[in-house]
Amino acid sequence: MRMSEKEVRQAANHAEELVRLGRIAGQVAGVKRMIEEERYCMDILVQLKAVRAALKKVEGNILRRHMQHCVAQALGGGRSGAAQKVAELQKYFEADQR
Repeated sequence: MRMSEKEVRQAANHAEELVRLGRIAGQVAGVKRMIEEERYCMDILVQLKAVRAALKKVEGNILRRHMQHCVAQALGGGRSGAAQKVAELQKYFEADQR
């Protein structure tokens, strides 16, 4: 079953992720400045780790939303077995996000 145009727009609404990505872009710009200013390597590495963690959070949010809405809808939405499988996948991928 194909999703309607409205459902596709709803599934693609990632306003929260756009805000987070804006912050991440600022963090990356800050790391670039740190490198240009020849700051201490460990300070740069700490900031890079923070950027990576922030990107993982965005990835996890998009994956979760995809599984909850797109995948569940494709599997029939209301079927409890499909919902259970989606929940299992969420737990699996969320463990990787930590």
